[in-house]
Amino acid sequence: MNIKEEIEKIVKNVVKDSESSFLVEVPAEKKNGDYSSNVALVIANQLGKNPREVAEEIVAKIRNNKLFEKVEVAGPGFINFYLSENIFIDSLKRAQKEKNNFGKNQNLKGKKIIIEYTDPNILKDFHIGHLMSNAIGESISRILEFQSANVKRLCYQGDVGLHIAKAIFGKLKNQGKSWQESYVLGSKLYEEDEHAKKEIEKLNKAIYERSDSKINKIYDEGKKWSLEKFDTLYKVLGTKFDYLFFESQTASFGKDIVGDNIKNGIFEMGEKGAIIFKGEKVGLHTRVFINSEGLPTYEAKELGLAKIKYEKYRYDSSIIITANEQKEYFKVVFAALDKIFPDLAKKTRNITHGMMRLPEGKMSSRTGHVVTAESLINAAKEVVLKKINPVKSSEAGVLPEAKQFDRVKERDFSEEEKNEIAEKVTVGALKYSILKQSIGKDIIYDSKKALSFEGDSGPYLQYSLTRAFSLLQKAKLEKINPSLKKVPKDLSDLERMIHRFSEVVEKSGTDLEPHHIVVYLTELAGQFNSYYAKNKIVDKENKDVSSYRIALTEAFSIVMKNGLWLLGIPVLEKM
Repeated sequence: MNIKEEIEKIVKNVVKDSESSFLVEVPAEKKNGDYSSNVALVIANQLGKNPREVAEEIVAKIRNNKLFEKVEVAGPGFINFYLSENIFIDSLKRAQKEKNNFGKNQNLKGKKIIIEYTDPNILKDFHIGHLMSNAIGESISRILEFQSANVKRLCYQGDVGLHIAKAIFGKLKNQGKSWQESYVLGSKLYEEDEHAKKEIEKLNKAIYERSDSKINKIYDEGKKWSLEKFDTLYKVLGTKFDYLFFESQTASFGKDIVGDNIKNGIFEMGEKGAIIFKGEKVGLHTRVFINSEGLPTYEAKELGLAKIKYEKYRYDSSIIITANEQKEYFKVVFAALDKIFPDLAKKTRNITHGMMRLPEGKMSSRTGHVVTAESLINAAKEVVLKKINPVKSSEAGVLPEAKQFDRVKERDFSEEEKNEIAEKVTVGALKYSILKQSIGKDIIYDSKKALSFEGDSGPYLQYSLTRAFSLLQKAKLEKINPSLKKVPKDLSDLERMIHRFSEVVEKSGTDLEPHHIVVYLTELAGQFNSYYAKNKIVDKENKDVSSYRIALTEAFSIVMKNGLWLLGIPVLEKM
């Protein structure tokens, strides 16, 4: 049962008004109830009455509803709803019963959704921008799956184009260089050497046409190397794509689509034989779809991709995750798509995210000033490993936060286990940093804050869940079984927080915003740790009370585990 929607329904039945846009929200302060509504303030003018008077009339009609412990009027006319304790206990029971399915809903049952995200280019590094897209796309995929949608994950990769020609040209000039160094060299020569520029453009055409066996061999080796490297990162990040599409698959089809739509005026001839889409006709800007060399641009390939996607998986909705910088580009692409494949255009949506920046500033793969996802993960992992294996206090560089890992050291985990813990903590820290705020905003990644165990971080959530697992294991050894038969007289805020999980998941699915879950889980972890500090959870001298507390801890662990899964943050059984 969605309590928020149930309250809205009850209020609408009383006021006989289904049109007014009033709110039912969780108030910021506990004293204002479990939910609060401004309905009286919204409809008072229509009725020609004082808002508080209207609120009193509404309360008189609903205060005896079994859903509520009490209903009160506050301030100028707000209505505060205090739920019956049975509601919270029912949520705990459902968590116990449903386990991994707790929080799921059927809102998108039967809907087929394809989500495109990450999209790195081969022969170039997988940088922190791709890391942002991956974290957001993976989380949204999981959130939609939790709404019962049939989700397919797609990664669309640039394997043809000038960036490939620059990288291969750089490789030919200096075989000893890495692919990233080769790309930087090729980019530099393309901009500074007119002869090199012509050679790279010639090479670009040869790559498209696969007309040179020597170049084909270098290209194939480079592509294989890139895909293997990307796959290693996807495993670390917890992503498994259903489809890998490449620009080489969409180029020819995209070019044909553009060519077929010149006569009907959708596309026009531009300078030097290029084919363009006049975006100004629909309030946008002009973009080139076929360049002066007769090659399809990214824009043309996007048209081909939309159709190929649909032929592969007949989706009801297609979501493309990109950086904010591509927002205007996609507006033009979608405008062209709407004229050619209007049904697909209606099904397609672009969600844009901000940039991840380090204190050093913006990066550029063209100049070589780039922060790779791999280097960021390795650097963070190294910090975590130092906390697990700190140097002696007399030595320089001792990390005070290492005490958070005392239990890891006490258990004498193997090096392999410590590496696994470090990797999962690192991934959790990075994903939390990316997902903790609204998708469209830029973020400054602060490794010290990200790897902290003191709230507002991924490791804090992971550690809180590990603590719950430890308590449950201890209770099992003491033969104390979780039970909700003997409920305490006064419930804590923890029960109330657990109850809200389903609604937070639903809101995240509606808004396609993982940060709602991040905010909720951080508050939930805080409530659990506060409860732990005030109550002896495993108490063999008072098993009835302990059984309830263990049941509450179990429910917390279920919610936290499901919530972390939705964010793509790894769960640690021990830590």
